[in-house]
Amino acid sequence: MPSRAPARDLAIYHDRTRARGIQPIVYWLVRGVLQPLILIYFRATRIGRDHVPKSGGVLLAPNHRSFLDPFLVAICSPRPSYFMAKQELFQKRWQGWLLNCLGAFPVKRGEADEEAMKTSRMLLERGEMVLVFPEGTRIRKGSLGKAKRGVGRLALETGVPVVPIAVLGTENARRGWKIRPAKVKVRLGRPLTFPRVESPSPRLAAEVTERIWPCVELQWEWLGGLPPMRKAAIVGAGSMGTALATLLARAGIDVQLGCRTQATAERIQERRENERLPGVHLPDEVKVSTVAEIEFGGVDLVCFAVPSRDLPAAVAQVGARVGQRSAVLLLSKGLVPPLGLTPTQYVAERIPARAVGLLGGPAHAAEAVRHGASVVLASSDADFRAQLSKILDDAGLDVDATDDVAGAELAACAKNAATLAAAAASTSGMNAAGAAASRVFSEMHRLALHSGGRTETFVGLAGTGDLVGTTLADHSRNRRAGELLGRGVPADQIAAILEETPESLDAVPLLVRAFEQAGLEAPATNDLGALIDGRLGPEEWVASVRARKPRGRFRERATAGSRG
Repeated sequence: MPSRAPARDLAIYHDRTRARGIQPIVYWLVRGVLQPLILIYFRATRIGRDHVPKSGGVLLAPNHRSFLDPFLVAICSPRPSYFMAKQELFQKRWQGWLLNCLGAFPVKRGEADEEAMKTSRMLLERGEMVLVFPEGTRIRKGSLGKAKRGVGRLALETGVPVVPIAVLGTENARRGWKIRPAKVKVRLGRPLTFPRVESPSPRLAAEVTERIWPCVELQWEWLGGLPPMRKAAIVGAGSMGTALATLLARAGIDVQLGCRTQATAERIQERRENERLPGVHLPDEVKVSTVAEIEFGGVDLVCFAVPSRDLPAAVAQVGARVGQRSAVLLLSKGLVPPLGLTPTQYVAERIPARAVGLLGGPAHAAEAVRHGASVVLASSDADFRAQLSKILDDAGLDVDATDDVAGAELAACAKNAATLAAAAASTSGMNAAGAAASRVFSEMHRLALHSGGRTETFVGLAGTGDLVGTTLADHSRNRRAGELLGRGVPADQIAAILEETPESLDAVPLLVRAFEQAGLEAPATNDLGALIDGRLGPEEWVASVRARKPRGRFRERATAGSRG
């Protein structure tokens, strides 16, 4: 990693900018070449250029997605503009000299850089235009980041107008060293003015920034940029749904918790506590109602916190009411009957949401609220992953984001089936339990590889992490269901005993069908299915686990591993 440029070297660029400004020959020559190239190659659209004052100091405040942003903003006005650039760009002397000639001066990111602030103030007071990225760094994916108070401080110290600007599309232009012809849009808002203050306090500077940044967000959303998540609706007021509502509210999201019945909604609303999650007080930001009363069209995030078997009914009830700019998050861990689709497949085919994702990993509801948890967020949409990861992080969760949706969903199925198998075999000892879990889990691994999943997903939080957390949890429904199966209790009686059907009892028969359709052998999973539907007794099940000869499976595993 290259070392930072010494402070004395950076001072050269600050002194040159303060004393001489841009180098006119270099600046206008480079601009004369780049401006038509940018307009043609990126098909750049510039809206609101007349909002830039024609004279006097001006502070330009755009969002930051790419290194191209300063050049896109610069060509929106015939006036030259100055801008801060990270100090690492000035380590090579020729590059630092060129950038300095074009109006760039160095800034130390991640710390208060008084030299950069001093240079900015001198330029603004001299009547120049200065571009400052309020976010402080590039936010390549998701919605806009949070603005730092530096822009508010400069606005107050100089009293110059601030032009809020949104740049959209530059994040799609770069792939490695290649610059692609992505469509780029720039929109400039009306300038904002604030009274000049000699030495503004950090609090006052932050308050001014909080007035500037929404104007940037307004331009961004007008261009079609991804808006921030402000509102969420949760379908399903069980323990996980209530826990997620509490966590999202902690992150500053307005949450509607949707209950099945009016009586349940009134009871939770009155007590501000759900009997399914005792001891957890619902924050004021959580509004409790029935699912039917929620207006899904104005919601940014729709969460389905229902078992896989109930997902079809939930989607049928609300799917048509979900807006196209909403995202969907699923907490279901299993396969959806009757076809055995994964939850994201089922929802993506039926709800025209902008993105669909899955939340997995070892996150037990009460512990997640009280102590945090490590979770897996799986989605093929990079913007959604970045956006929701930040929210869940603010809520106190440790987020492992991945695009391996198939791997994460089948890992969740694997942990349920393996937990059920281990608990059912545990009546014959821990050795039998370990053998049962490992054989079911390894068969699910092959199915995941066949479906496009990745091994690292299985050995991570979504697979082995969740498996360990579930098998050790005394309150695990899948573990208790397996123990009852191992004692000879029929599967159709287990739901009545536990007062709900564990997802593993629904998932295993569907997994048996999935193996058949994939043409993969899965003797342990098949026998577990036979135990569930009564074709095998507990003793026969344990005997079948112990009698497995691994030779053929080792060959299959090697073949599947090479394919993955």
